[in-house]
Amino acid sequence: MSHHSDYNEQNEDSGDLTFAKFLKHNCQTTHDSVDNLVMSVKPFDSTDNYIKFLQLQAVFHKVVDNIYKNPKLNQQIEGLAKLARYDEVLRDLQDLNASEKNISVPLPQLSGAETLGWLYCAEGSNVGAAFLFKDAQNKLGLSAEHGARHLAPHIDGRGKHWRDFVEKLNTLPVNEEERATALQGALDAFAFYKVVVREIFDVA
Repeated sequence: MSHHSDYNEQNEDSGDLTFAKFLKHNCQTTHDSVDNLVMSVKPFDSTDNYIKFLQLQAVFHKVVDNIYKNPKLNQQIEGLAKLARYDEVLRDLQDLNASEKNISVPLPQLSGAETLGWLYCAEGSNVGAAFLFKDAQNKLGLSAEHGARHLAPHIDGRGKHWRDFVEKLNTLPVNEEERATALQGALDAFAFYKVVVREIFDVA
């Protein structure tokens, strides 16, 4: 494990990376640990498990909903508000006659450059959702119109959509300090997600 917090050591090499690559490079280990945790709770083994997964997604997307709808960010990233998926997660829950779950952890109040890190995680999770969408279809018989709306691919396709998003992210005017803050935001987002996974699925 490299010390993510040791910026001085990394400044030389990370200065050349685009904003998105800088985030990816420094989040890789954490990102993998989130993936492993989610797969370990077997979200597609039963409808009950999948409802818990939706409740987890609802908490996360509720936190990032304001970021997607932020007027200033929408000027910088065209069409951002349309990419918010909180409402779709809620519709997925309704499809399965389930509702949101209250959790004991307070929801983070985000501001400044840290919001970009959370946004990066939220959008990135949609690219990685291809295999989740497949499992929802194959194992539980759900679809883009019923129960798995929020996992459905973007109309342009996942790959192209992600490349477009990254391109816009990389044109944002962020300085070195804001990069560091955005990275902290991304790491916080992953950490928060793990806390919510453990609470909703009741795992240690």
